[in-house]
Amino acid sequence: MFGLSELAIILIVVIAVIGARKLPELARSAGKSARILKAEARAAKEEEAGTAPAPRVVQGEVVPPGARAADAPDPR
Repeated sequence: MFGLSELAIILIVVIAVIGARKLPELARSAGKSARILKAEARAAKEEEAGTAPAPRVVQGEVVPPGARAADAPDPR
């Protein structure tokens, strides 16, 4: 198990290797992935309980059940 100091060192090495220019893009991508994962986990839980249909993912954005793809948020 890693401690706080080891994680800090790993983070510093990642920043040095990847570079500061790529970090905002990586953070945005990680946020989108986390959002999709959270929505899918919630949908699986609801589907298991039989309460709601699963949401769809259109161009990386989660679309609520019953919404059209045109109603999806702008991916920019």
